[in-house]
Amino acid sequence: MEAPTRTGVAAATGDGGLSALLSTEFLISASGNKVNPKDIEGKTIGLYFAANWFQRCVSFTPLLVGVYHKLMEQELPFEIVFVSSDENQSSFEQFYSSMPWPAVPFGDVNSKRSLSHKFQIEGIPALIILEPGGGLIQTEGVEILYRHGLQAFPFTSERIAELEAEEKRKYASQTLEKLLAISGKDHMIKHNDQVTFSSLVGTTVGLYFAAQWCPPCLKFTSRLISVYNHLQERREEFEVVFVSMDRDEAGFSQYFSGMPWFALPYDEESSKALARYFDIQEIPMLVIIGPDGKTVTKEGRNLINLHMEMAYPFTEAHIRLLQEKMDEEAKQYPSSFKHEGHRHVLNLVSEKSGGGPFICCACDEQGLGWAYQCLACGYEIHLKCGREVKEDEGDREAGRC
Repeated sequence: MEAPTRTGVAAATGDGGLSALLSTEFLISASGNKVNPKDIEGKTIGLYFAANWFQRCVSFTPLLVGVYHKLMEQELPFEIVFVSSDENQSSFEQFYSSMPWPAVPFGDVNSKRSLSHKFQIEGIPALIILEPGGGLIQTEGVEILYRHGLQAFPFTSERIAELEAEEKRKYASQTLEKLLAISGKDHMIKHNDQVTFSSLVGTTVGLYFAAQWCPPCLKFTSRLISVYNHLQERREEFEVVFVSMDRDEAGFSQYFSGMPWFALPYDEESSKALARYFDIQEIPMLVIIGPDGKTVTKEGRNLINLHMEMAYPFTEAHIRLLQEKMDEEAKQYPSSFKHEGHRHVLNLVSEKSGGGPFICCACDEQGLGWAYQCLACGYEIHLKCGREVKEDEGDREAGRC
């Protein structure tokens, strides 16, 4: 979601206070009781726009619940109001049962529509932060909480600036050992052995954020194992450290048992701390740390999908050379053709001519830059996935948009 600008939204909030802004006669509590909007005035408010049918909302809600409980424990003046985009009352009730804060009644369509319009909500999850009088503080509450967590309160621009300055200082002094210590651990594991962080100093390291419950993670893990094994055979100084985002230790143990690299010992909270450091909002994510301990790129997954083991050592200069090579190779590809898995003509595009980040419809993995794209419906594939189709199959009309 591209968040609305602060100026554009602020003009829409008005000066009528929180009760007028919510424009609803009453809210409901998690226990089903009515809540007078006036009862939560005088607090910083987060308007949470979400729905149970969207995975990013399902993933973000537990993080928000955790922050909310900690703010309540500290008796800080903060409240959240859930504004549902669920499809029906049953879905709303199921999703809302995981939330401890008030909500706009599901049947109050006018209030929900009014709030969505006032804050130009174009995508979910969205967390709009309001000051006690109803004025706007932040439109990017989701991104802020992923990045800074509890420390972001009271979410003012001054507080965010302080955190960003602190973050810059941390990045400037970042070393691999300091980085891994954010997890609260002092060692890694590999099979049954404990290994110190210092053993990887001077090595290019991929921090692999993934979980067994995530289908894209399972698919990418097999690809990463292939790349890892190739680089080990070439004796390249590359290692991977698994940072588990699994929901329990059993899931972590089962998933890690099939991996040939290191892992941080399982601890849900310490993994979240490291994920916040890198502003990880979705998995799988492969963050590359250079031999000097500094972050090279967070796009390790995309780069491996594009270049496999040739992406190593993932530096900007090396990737630029690979991109130039891809640009030259792309000149040899036909400008359009029909793919066996699609019935429309696919056109060759680059990042500059309409391409960009995408999920390949043939192999279901991420891609970036050059691709074959259907201008009619957005079907898009890697060049390598299109190249495998024989010419006599190009006229087939198979599959659907």
